[in-house]
Amino acid sequence: MTAIRLPQGLPRRVPVRPVLCLLPLVLVLVVAVRHRSVLAAGFAQLASAEWPWLLAAAGATCLTWVAAAFTRQGAVVQRLPVRRLLATQFAAGAANHLLPTGLGASAVNLRFMAVCGVPLASSSAAVALYLLAESITRTGLLLALLVAFPNALRLGTFVPAPAVGPLLLAVIGAVCVATTVVLVVRKLRTAVFSFLRTALGEARTVHTRPARALALWGGSLAFPALQAAGLAAVGRALELPVPPAHMAVAYLAATIAVAAVPTPGGIGSVEAALIVALVAAGGPAALATAVVLAYRIITVWLPLLPGALTLGALVRLKVI
Repeated sequence: MTAIRLPQGLPRRVPVRPVLCLLPLVLVLVVAVRHRSVLAAGFAQLASAEWPWLLAAAGATCLTWVAAAFTRQGAVVQRLPVRRLLATQFAAGAANHLLPTGLGASAVNLRFMAVCGVPLASSSAAVALYLLAESITRTGLLLALLVAFPNALRLGTFVPAPAVGPLLLAVIGAVCVATTVVLVVRKLRTAVFSFLRTALGEARTVHTRPARALALWGGSLAFPALQAAGLAAVGRALELPVPPAHMAVAYLAATIAVAAVPTPGGIGSVEAALIVALVAAGGPAALATAVVLAYRIITVWLPLLPGALTLGALVRLKVI
């Protein structure tokens, strides 16, 4: 049989790295086109807002990347390069809004730690520890604020009373099914238990170093606190008649409620939950919608393009 020869002008292999550099920009364009009505409405709300409060919200958003960098460093024993770590968190934020349920940020950070020489088992354990610490501190902060401000939310509006029982049963059922599958399937059980042993060992090692433990828990507490502060600042900018602490409670409750929704960066689900939460906190529906749209413009859409450019640059420079 005669061998088929490729024409001389065609490349012999696909240039993977240049394609990966351009992929974030293409995804940003796709997401922006799909949500163009939200973008237009959000920018329209910003035009009538008080700019000092909007600048405060933007500042709080920038500090979230610093908090994420502290938490990522606190979750791993090896010392990570500070500037590249911070740039990676900015890029991971963009990746997180392009892929579902935090997969983008986790993938970027796993690759970054691999380039820094962290073994895969340790980097995977660090990602799991980061997610666990962030979940614990977010939930703990919400409970603390609910104790301090018990009337911050009208829970009957946020979660209808008849739905509480079925919701709890669904959660318990899902946990039981997942546990049963892990225990029954031998290969899965072995993999899960091996990962848990590695993760617990890494967590113990991290907590023997006070600086790492402080970075882990301090950063994971600062991250949701700064996000909630950003929403409160936008609420003040648009004169939402809800106390800032109540807006913070609404934000934390909404983000915890949609944590399991598999949408890119929570786009769509987060907006809906935030509007419901702000209404439950006592805000008018129309004004609550305006606040949420403006807040998402500042925290998601404005950083998305520079974040994608940073992601492409980090891929090109082989940082990730």
